[in-house]
Amino acid sequence: MKMYRQWSLLLFTLLPVCWAYDIVQDYSGSSFFDKWDFYGNWDNLTLGDVWWLGRQDAFAQGLVYVNNAGNAILKVDDVSNVAPNQKRNTVRITTQAAYNVGSLWIADIIHLPFGCSVWPAFWTKGSLWPDDGEIDIIEGINLVSQNQMALHTLPGCYHNTTPSNQMGISDPTKVDCSQPSGCVVLESAPNSFGQGFANAGGGVFGVQFDVAGVFIWFWSRPSVPASITNANSTSSINVSDWGAPSASYPASETCNITQFFTPQNLVIDITLCGIWAGLPAQYLPQCSGAGPTGICYNDNVVGPGGRYLNAYFEIKYVRAYTTGGIAPTPTAAAHALFSQPVTSTIKTTTPAGTVLVPSPLFFPGNTARRGLEVQGWGLTLVGSIVVMTTYLVW
Repeated sequence: MKMYRQWSLLLFTLLPVCWAYDIVQDYSGSSFFDKWDFYGNWDNLTLGDVWWLGRQDAFAQGLVYVNNAGNAILKVDDVSNVAPNQKRNTVRITTQAAYNVGSLWIADIIHLPFGCSVWPAFWTKGSLWPDDGEIDIIEGINLVSQNQMALHTLPGCYHNTTPSNQMGISDPTKVDCSQPSGCVVLESAPNSFGQGFANAGGGVFGVQFDVAGVFIWFWSRPSVPASITNANSTSSINVSDWGAPSASYPASETCNITQFFTPQNLVIDITLCGIWAGLPAQYLPQCSGAGPTGICYNDNVVGPGGRYLNAYFEIKYVRAYTTGGIAPTPTAAAHALFSQPVTSTIKTTTPAGTVLVPSPLFFPGNTARRGLEVQGWGLTLVGSIVVMTTYLVW
């Protein structure tokens, strides 16, 4: 264990040292969706005005598919005319594998969902969510142009200072990782979200999930390291050319990673409006001209789907790597669907649309998904690394 801790610190602090990792899982091409679970329920986590469809319905309605370029598409229904008091269909998927402390995740994304009311995320969760920790790798709402990263934990984990080798901007008002907003870092590099991200041809996100801390990288398409562009579905990967991360959450006396995080599943989802994107304080400054009522649900979700032509992910691959070549092993997660609505934090009061009434658990800027969760069979990788890639539909 002592040697493992020393190696972990070297991986982050001495990046020029050559480090190679063996691939253990590749999500790509025609089999991309095979090892993901579909949520199959309404958004009872962030209270968005959507149904996250099950696997069969999502494929049947064309909300998930692999395009001619071999890339996975996940999208909001941009065709249906939604009646008042109805929800729009979209998707949320979760890996059947859970990855232990000692992992690395990389996401190469060409297009991220964006637009008024749109709230996409690429994040991780433990089996007992939210108690087992959450890492927000990609998250944004409406028309924002910068990605927001965060950690969510039980009380006791803090991100008190901005590390000197962090490229992003820490929010000094959001340093307690147990608060609903989590401990937040805003990406400082250009083109990390929205239209700018799409115009640049996307980019790559990487995450080191280690006893040394949690570290998140972003590279716009022209700046992707050679170690990633030269990798394929069977090759190892070298991380010595990654440089400084966008967000740095080093392990410390105020946050022991192994105490606050269990093995993590990867999650990709798109919701609409909800407890962040739909709150007037967040929605109106960006989208007041989106419709006549100034209400997120009324002016976007209801009516024709043409507003959501940009509300999609295009994903080239997701890959998992390990230093020891250890095969995945099953975890004890059990299947459970929770279909009862969450009623203590929201009121849907009028035919005109959804009126959000935040409780102490939900308030503007909350990116924690504190609600009911669907569990599935999982896999655990010990001492592993994960790499993900996503692409834009032109």
